[in-house]
Amino acid sequence: MGRRLATRAWYFAAATAIFAIAAQRPAEPPKTAARGIALWSLRTLDVADEEDLGAECGAPSEGGLVLPTGAPAALSCEAARTIIAQVRTNLAAPVADLEAAKFADGVLDWLDPHGLWSLAPDAPVAPLVRREGERLLLELESAPWRPCAAADVIGASLATWMKTLRASFDEGLREGRPEGSAPHRSPAEVWRTVTAAPFEDGPITRNGRELARELGREVGGARAAYGAALDPFVTAAGQRLFPDLTAEAWGRVVLAAAVRAYVPQLDAHGAWAPLDEEISIYDLDLETNPPLRLWSEMTRTALGIRIDRGALAPLLDGDVVLSVRGVPLTGMSVEQAEQTALIEGAPHGPPASVTILRPHVGEPLELVVTPLPVPAREGPAPPAEPPTLPFDAVRYAEGRVAIVTIADVPDDLGDRVGAALARVRAEHDMRAVLLDLRANGGGSTDGAMAALGHFLPGAALFPMRRRDGGVEVERAPEVSAEESYSGPLAVLVDGDTASAAEMIAGAIGSYRRGVVIGDRTYGKGCAQEYLDDEARAGVLRVTTLLFSLPDGAPVQKVGISPQITLSLPATTEREARVAQALEPWRGPDVRDPGLVREVPWALHGGRVGPCRDETVCRALRALGTSVAAAR
Repeated sequence: MGRRLATRAWYFAAATAIFAIAAQRPAEPPKTAARGIALWSLRTLDVADEEDLGAECGAPSEGGLVLPTGAPAALSCEAARTIIAQVRTNLAAPVADLEAAKFADGVLDWLDPHGLWSLAPDAPVAPLVRREGERLLLELESAPWRPCAAADVIGASLATWMKTLRASFDEGLREGRPEGSAPHRSPAEVWRTVTAAPFEDGPITRNGRELARELGREVGGARAAYGAALDPFVTAAGQRLFPDLTAEAWGRVVLAAAVRAYVPQLDAHGAWAPLDEEISIYDLDLETNPPLRLWSEMTRTALGIRIDRGALAPLLDGDVVLSVRGVPLTGMSVEQAEQTALIEGAPHGPPASVTILRPHVGEPLELVVTPLPVPAREGPAPPAEPPTLPFDAVRYAEGRVAIVTIADVPDDLGDRVGAALARVRAEHDMRAVLLDLRANGGGSTDGAMAALGHFLPGAALFPMRRRDGGVEVERAPEVSAEESYSGPLAVLVDGDTASAAEMIAGAIGSYRRGVVIGDRTYGKGCAQEYLDDEARAGVLRVTTLLFSLPDGAPVQKVGISPQITLSLPATTEREARVAQALEPWRGPDVRDPGLVREVPWALHGGRVGPCRDETVCRALRALGTSVAAAR
């Protein structure tokens, strides 16, 4: 797996889950995007008693990902400082100090997965965090021997507030399942309650006491309808939503939230996640073999999660999942629920037990999801065909131009580009290739370099500088003449072309191998790596490298200027506008002189199109009439 350049979406949607879900809020050697994710085995977090929800995060597993228990993330004062120091040491360049007010807002956001604990308008915790924010920030950055007193003060407030919320929840439970009387609710009403989404998506407007009482009524009503079979989940709802922790234990929860708030404010593209939520900082869809999931889209309910889309058989869209592998989902954060959805050993592996509620079924169902069996075969398995890239052929003069659309930069992009070029070679009238990188937010550096190998085999590509000033130079892989492409080439870019996509466009332009056309790109010239944190409590994504183009031109906060400019829709998002973004870096010129060459486009005489996208036709018309492209 390649060093991953986190896409722009990581910054601008940092408070949302990475999957298309109904989100309710926003020492080891460096690991790349995989961080051993190929080992899709899940283990249960080592918590002796689930009531001890404030226990320290577990140690990294040698076997793979942690199976969440639903416990809130927690860190000791020493562990939190260790992680902060690790980020500061590995960050590619120094940055300005954090703003205490923004830091406090981030703590409040990460501290509250439900809109109950700190974000609710009636929660006494919010004003306390804002008042103690500067002291909490200073304590995280201070000497090891100093206590984290601010976290303890906030923890004491949380412990008291949780008792208030639990009392409201218990009152709602009694209302939802009145003693001595049968419930007077139709099956349709019960099902609406069971599948309802009680947590707000966006700003929190409901009082915590009101929401706690409603949650109690929903859980109590479900218990009255389904009977004693729901008792374990009713109990779990109370324990998860309103943990009975000491003030000291809540202080550790505050410190974990503080670290999650601190890292992205120090590093615009960085993040820390505890082990049972670590997939929240990866973009799994860019992996060559992404893991199998029990669902792809979900909404949290009072008792678990409702599958909105992508249910894996025998699960169905619309099912309410109560537990996976014996662990209740009620009260889990969005990130924990998504990690629970991963299939162990996917795409092949042991079955996963799942407990669900289903419409028109009067009791919970126990299902088993069985991944595909490994097919029996003699000899090694043939390599899987890479997913195909969108491909179109547009008339150009007496021939056609291949339009290859690249929406992101996955690890196997080299194979995908190779397959597209094989189609080009198979067609006798293909005159040129245009790579459409508009709105491509990036992905894997390995994927970018593998793709460039088909156009610049063996070329020295990107100087990359670390914090200590050391510079390493990446090279494109050597690709055989049969697999490479030496004809006319162009890259269409816009203001949303970022990160690893800028690498592809920038290298092609820097070597004059093709024409970059469109609008100035986003300007993300930094790379992130994944590290196991030195506290052994979670995983970090840290910006460890700044890169320049092969000719030394900076990308960070600058972007790539096309050789031919088109008037394209304006974008307001730019790396230069991102708070705490690193400054530009100009590197050395590492180009191989023998590979700097121009391959001109033939004139088209006005014979272009039609095109599915008029911008593509505009680009082709400009390429076939411009001196820059046709000289």
